[in-house]
Amino acid sequence: MSTKQSASAGQRWRFKRPEEAYQPRLFTTDAEVVRLGEGLLGCTLARADWTHEAHLAATLYLLTRRPDIDLDTELPGIIGRFNESVGGVNSDSEGYHETITRTYLHGVRFFLREARPGALTQQVNALLLSPAGGREWPLRFYSRELLFSVEARRRFAAPDVAPLP
Repeated sequence: MSTKQSASAGQRWRFKRPEEAYQPRLFTTDAEVVRLGEGLLGCTLARADWTHEAHLAATLYLLTRRPDIDLDTELPGIIGRFNESVGGVNSDSEGYHETITRTYLHGVRFFLREARPGALTQQVNALLLSPAGGREWPLRFYSRELLFSVEARRRFAAPDVAPLP
């Protein structure tokens, strides 16, 4: 069943992702994932290391290995500080994006509730290969117009296409 066929929003994300040109870079060691999570916290990563895969790996690491951090309140500041540490800015057109961050945070949590326990690397790679790990995953719930608006960048916007699972 493709994601274009009818299915409830909650079921849609559970199906395998359709073949896409984008293939995620998978991780081979837990140390790589730990380096990303701790590097994000300490602002020690190179800007080039902060890829889509790194965002998701760091999020899963922080959720599963750093219970001392309340991501719901601290993640915006963590990402904003990191962006600035590598010369980036957090503005109306670049840097931290509240709705995308919250949507992926929700997706990683949902993935973890459904996932089999495993080593950190196995969990991260499974996430990256799942629908919730896809670059286009938020567009299952948001129109491009809303998702890429200044309002959605600055404050969490409720989905306008389908509810989050």
